[in-house]
Amino acid sequence: MVHAPKLLELVELKLREVISREPTLLVMVVGIPNVGKSALINSIHQIATSRFPAQEKMKRATVGPLPSVTQDIAGFKIAHQPSIYVLDTPGVLVPSIPDIETGLKLALAGSVKDSVVGEERIAQYLLAVLNSRSTPLHWRHLNNRRIEELRNEYDEDKHDYKLKDLLPNRRKLPDRSDVKYIQDFVTEVQCALHVSLSEFNGNLEDENDLESLIELQFEKLQKAMKISQNASEARIMVSKKLLTLFRTGKLGPFTLDDVPDTPIPVS
Repeated sequence: MVHAPKLLELVELKLREVISREPTLLVMVVGIPNVGKSALINSIHQIATSRFPAQEKMKRATVGPLPSVTQDIAGFKIAHQPSIYVLDTPGVLVPSIPDIETGLKLALAGSVKDSVVGEERIAQYLLAVLNSRSTPLHWRHLNNRRIEELRNEYDEDKHDYKLKDLLPNRRKLPDRSDVKYIQDFVTEVQCALHVSLSEFNGNLEDENDLESLIELQFEKLQKAMKISQNASEARIMVSKKLLTLFRTGKLGPFTLDDVPDTPIPVS
């Protein structure tokens, strides 16, 4: 997995190499849905405008948290003298997904629409990944620090703030009380998962034990998210909120693929 700044440094290097030979440069960005192709184009645009003069204000690629925001090939002129054009493309997938786990990874990353797999099943997979890696146990020091911060802050009225407002198309930036509410909400979710896993006495490698833990975590998340016990679609609501936190990075950066302990040599 390439770190974004490193990738952009490579892009800039390649741009400079080609521009020295070609007066006009055409770049196409291709990848699976919802991996950040349009966001990458906007980052390339920032690099280009800081290095090369622009004729006028350039268009920006539309981004969003769900797949299929880009539905057709779109061209963007991101610099002039030299002329640089970038093509943004709709996401492409292989004709068939080789196994169930690969499909769940793609669904969790938002590369396929939630309705294809189901929010609850995707959330169950997310919890299984977090538990198998003991990720909630590493949140303890973060929660302790946040709780201490809350003790030192004045009580403020909390806005009726919804998780959907975290999405990139939000026009009005959240104010201080909005941010505080989000931080508190994330802490509640992290605490619920931390407590449930730390008190778990079963075997995470046993499928039945893991299912029991996930069921318990759904109950604790429902309380942490203050979703009514009588809500007919409580589990779906919990699933959607949890997936939103994960996809907006509020639970931290993740890679869903297994990373080897030692680098694999490239032949």
